[in-house]
Amino acid sequence: MLSPEERKEIEEELARLPQKSSACIEALKAVQRHRGWVTDEGVRDVAAFLDMSPEEVDGVATFYNLIFRREVGRHVILICDSVSCWIVGYEALLDSLRQHLGIVLGETTPDGRFTLLPIPCLGTCDKAPALIVDEDLHTNLSPDDVGAILERYD
Repeated sequence: MLSPEERKEIEEELARLPQKSSACIEALKAVQRHRGWVTDEGVRDVAAFLDMSPEEVDGVATFYNLIFRREVGRHVILICDSVSCWIVGYEALLDSLRQHLGIVLGETTPDGRFTLLPIPCLGTCDKAPALIVDEDLHTNLSPDDVGAILERYD
């Protein structure tokens, strides 16, 4: 069952849209904000509220790469692996992240603090390489920047 806060956020979105299913992504984002990730129960809750089938909602959730269908750490690091980032230092940046975190892409640190995931493009090619931690964009990065960035997130 959706929490009152989740329900309120989704209803605010619905007020701006022509049909309930149009709010699916925003509803999933609201559930994720409050629960940390979107469980099967979360999919069913959104489906019931939006008069959709769980399969329809799951299709949206699994297509949209910023909806997490498995548990993630308190902070999610999305490292851009676009061509622009590859050309100007993606691999060195990723190696630094691996060394600092002790994990590889797709994993979460043992303490549950960070999850490291690739993302196809952050739309900031002129400031590559780049990554996002939670909602904070970090650009023009070098491997030496990683330690200071990670220290900001407890």
